[in-house]
Amino acid sequence: MGKLQDRVAIVTGAGGGFGEGIARHYAELGAKVVVADLRGDAAQRVAAGITAAGGQALALHADVTRNEDWAALAQATLERYGRIDVLVNNAGTTHKNQPMLNVDEATFDRVYATNVKSIYLSALHVVPVLRRQGGGVIINIASTAGVRPRPGLTWYNGSKGAAIVLTKSMAAELAPDRIRVVAINPVMGETGLIGDFLPGEDNEATRAKIIATIPLGRLSRPLDMAKAAAFLASDEADFITGVALEVDGGRCV
Repeated sequence: MGKLQDRVAIVTGAGGGFGEGIARHYAELGAKVVVADLRGDAAQRVAAGITAAGGQALALHADVTRNEDWAALAQATLERYGRIDVLVNNAGTTHKNQPMLNVDEATFDRVYATNVKSIYLSALHVVPVLRRQGGGVIINIASTAGVRPRPGLTWYNGSKGAAIVLTKSMAAELAPDRIRVVAINPVMGETGLIGDFLPGEDNEATRAKIIATIPLGRLSRPLDMAKAAAFLASDEADFITGVALEVDGGRCV
């Protein structure tokens, strides 16, 4: 029996990167995973991989910035699995590392819709379900950017700062409902967004500059986040809420 046996978990942005790592690990631990992604084909690929490995998964296309997509996501999950135990708000985006005044308004709006508004929209549709069930867990994937901001990513940094404060406030407000709300703060990782995060071209020299700021000496990996997300979703963490766990190789020390 895995430590997430028969838990139903929605993971957004699960078609790649951290989200894929979390979805696959959850399934290995016995969870029934809803693989949600803006890229329907990517969601199908991950869900098929989970199923082929003997796990349970449902692939759904979803734009986390749209209210109606969240309504459909929650409804489809309930229709398939009958409940929701864990929500991982992993879907995120950024702007290219550049001077703050060079980021155009449309890009700013996209970053905040994806990284911040999605938390609001998810709560509208998932919190009522968790309340009816008598509890659950919400995990927001924030970032070390919200704690130790790097230059060139100012507006992204702010969106992740919002995610961290929202996590703490939601945790305080939802605790009487036995809904735990926590965040994970990854340091820069080996995902599809790394080219935007890096200050300059994505090459060995640029990566080396970033790695030099991480005491444990490497970038983060999807499995690092998956292990942390599994712990926080499990009964082992049943007295933990409102934390923003830094999974960052010591970057924020």
